[in-house]
Amino acid sequence: MHEAARSFLAFDFGTLRVGVASGNTVTRTATPLRTVAAVGDARFAALGKLIAEWQPSALVVGVPLHPDGAPHENTVRAQRFARQLHGRFRLPVHEVDERYTTTEAHAMGASDVDAASAAIILEQYLRALP
Repeated sequence: MHEAARSFLAFDFGTLRVGVASGNTVTRTATPLRTVAAVGDARFAALGKLIAEWQPSALVVGVPLHPDGAPHENTVRAQRFARQLHGRFRLPVHEVDERYTTTEAHAMGASDVDAASAAIILEQYLRALP
């Protein structure tokens, strides 16, 4: 028996912009959607619209770390963002190590680096699923 298909929205968190991508367990691929350039309540209002539109099973948030795996200031910010998403939208939130995703998105020549980074984060998560 196959597990039901699950869909996800993934976020590349930044203090000024949040890249957003969608993906699912059927194709195990992710597609960059857009970047939300907003902060505070405006950010969550914009993300809430995307969540309402896409109806994901769960959310995935990229958490940045130093190359040696040690946390830093943005690690804490991204983890707080993940908790806020869970609190506001009542969906499971999975955290993914997002070291080098922006570098990878730049190397791919992405026109929207934040959304492309979110897609890379989500594909990492999907690849790690059983």
